[in-house]
Amino acid sequence: MSETKKLHGIIPALTTPFDAQGALALDCLRDNVASYNRTGLSGYLAVGSTGESVLLVRAEFEKVLATVREAAAPGRILIAGTGVDSTSETISRTEFAAKLGYDFALVCTPYFFKPYMKPDALVEHYRRVADASRIPILLYSVPGLTGVAIEADVAARLAAHPNIAGMKDSSGNVDRVGAILASVPATFQLMTGAASTVYPAMVLGAKGAILALADLLPEVCVSLYQAIAAHDAKQSLELQRGILQASGGIIGAMGIAGLKYAMDLRGYYGGPVRRPLLPLDESQKKAVESMIGAFSPAGISS
Repeated sequence: MSETKKLHGIIPALTTPFDAQGALALDCLRDNVASYNRTGLSGYLAVGSTGESVLLVRAEFEKVLATVREAAAPGRILIAGTGVDSTSETISRTEFAAKLGYDFALVCTPYFFKPYMKPDALVEHYRRVADASRIPILLYSVPGLTGVAIEADVAARLAAHPNIAGMKDSSGNVDRVGAILASVPATFQLMTGAASTVYPAMVLGAKGAILALADLLPEVCVSLYQAIAAHDAKQSLELQRGILQASGGIIGAMGIAGLKYAMDLRGYYGGPVRRPLLPLDESQKKAVESMIGAFSPAGISS
């Protein structure tokens, strides 16, 4: 078991770049990570929901993880999204991430058999993965996509496992975050995955955030984290309010297609999404352009 790193700061949920033919564009991924290395981001999440994980085959998953591992600057926290519906396949993917030297495996709740994903089933799944893993496990609750939420009672049961280090909660539900943090030991590291709740989640005890928004506005997200960590309430509130429109209007309303187009506008490589996701239409592109323009020149550096 490797020494567990401490989660902190802002970690982008990296997009997976594709070329015009729909194949992986690994050189573009390397370029994006190289650009992010020059910011204050704490690390990288590869093949999370924002990375279109469910649309990648196993070989692509492996190539993306290897590319991010090679491109990341030394000392960055590396998280691999390894969770799929099958417990055995999740264990296999987690072992691959461990062999590459990732620090954590982020394991999404199984969701296809949603009616049967009761607390006992979730606890059994995570315990089996954690027992088999050579790297620490992070629970991943993203009910907006899966319809399955990790509630405080499940988090408390799993937090007792020595190889379950923390959680990414992307519910955007501050009450749930507070309930979870009140039910787990202080050593359990929770990161919010909702850009709209970074400030309140950290006030409640979250260690930072893993955000899709950090793919396109890393400087703003890092500034928000730093202001909260410095207990600068005025600056924290100002920055939190400032990212609400981009977070909700671009990512919330238009999804990964909106995020990738915004990345193109910001000088990163976004590129196309993979079907069945649809590209933006012209009116949506104009809306994204307007929202990105609202951050210039204040708020972001060029």
